[in-house]
Amino acid sequence: MLLKKNIKAGKINYLLLTVLITFIINNVFANSLPKSETTAELSVLDKVSSKNTNIKLQVGEEISFQNLRIKILKCYNSEFDDDPEVTAYMQVKDKTMNDNDKVFVFNDWTFASSPSIKPFDHPVYDVWLKKCYS
Repeated sequence: MLLKKNIKAGKINYLLLTVLITFIINNVFANSLPKSETTAELSVLDKVSSKNTNIKLQVGEEISFQNLRIKILKCYNSEFDDDPEVTAYMQVKDKTMNDNDKVFVFNDWTFASSPSIKPFDHPVYDVWLKKCYS
């Protein structure tokens, strides 16, 4: 009888220890992840009229600009002081395109320092990331 009580107590202690370790590891990794900024600033160039427009939008908000619908899902500033890198996950839809197979004109990460790494390719507009801030 005494043996069964010890086994049950051991299982409960093991379970509590496992939950505690999981909680601690989760907190350590969560604090090391970069925090997403709340506002992104984009620059949009209309190639036809040569007009450049600066747009500020909240992360997660979708805005309309001419024939485009632009949405920023995540926006990060690097923590390096020397040469900060600004990255954002951007989705762009063209409202004039009715092709259901191609939902987004652009759906990828973009970099402020090197927009040519993942270029936004559109015949009328150029969109690039300028900065992210809270």
